[in-house]
Amino acid sequence: MKLFKPTLVALTLVSVIGCQETKQEEKAPVLDTEVQKQAYGLGASIGMFTQRNLVEQEKLGLSLDHELLLRGFKDSLAGNSAIEKEEIQALMMNLEQTMKAKQQEVAAKAAEANIAEGKKFLEENAKKEGVQVTESGIQYSVITEGEGEKPVATDRVKVHYKGMFLNGEEFDSSYSRNQPAVFGLNQVIKGWTEGVQLMSVGSKYTFVIPSDLAYGPNGNPPRIPGNSVLQFEIELLEIMKPAEAPKVGDK
Repeated sequence: MKLFKPTLVALTLVSVIGCQETKQEEKAPVLDTEVQKQAYGLGASIGMFTQRNLVEQEKLGLSLDHELLLRGFKDSLAGNSAIEKEEIQALMMNLEQTMKAKQQEVAAKAAEANIAEGKKFLEENAKKEGVQVTESGIQYSVITEGEGEKPVATDRVKVHYKGMFLNGEEFDSSYSRNQPAVFGLNQVIKGWTEGVQLMSVGSKYTFVIPSDLAYGPNGNPPRIPGNSVLQFEIELLEIMKPAEAPKVGDK
């Protein structure tokens, strides 16, 4: 995540200017022409983008002096920067490295905490009624049992699914996109490859997948931290059979 390219710093300063000038009474923007709307839209998109960056910076404990940010922006616009361009570029590179170090520190702490949290969750979930545990450690329960055939690891399947962290927060869902997913079972995480093979077409299962069968200690940045035990609700809709090769004499 690169938040501190020079252009992005400029965007941050635009946001700061907006915050510091709230004391002045502002007139409603004139948006009569397409060009005016484009100009306003560009500014709005910069503001939304910058807001997300500022929130991320605060989460990582980095707080820059807004007065100096504003002064640097104004001086640069006036062609009177107190720091030479080459030094600014070096400073921005150092700032980016600082952000990366902070992100890695936060990720390492989260990954360490996830080990204990995941272990406790798996131990408690295994005791629940209807939960079955595979030899590899995958935990699953049946919501609906289908009557179709079961896929093998080399099959392509069509599924509906949603993925959740242990606190129930959803991180991915084909239901939300209103579009089933199609993929090869040997192209996904190990827990899916093994788990979906337990299902018959028409089945709907819930799975709790240990970290080593999901994304492991590295996680899947930026969304899934390392050592995350994950929950999935999976509905097997279809096994996608390859089309038959044409026979001799076929048109």
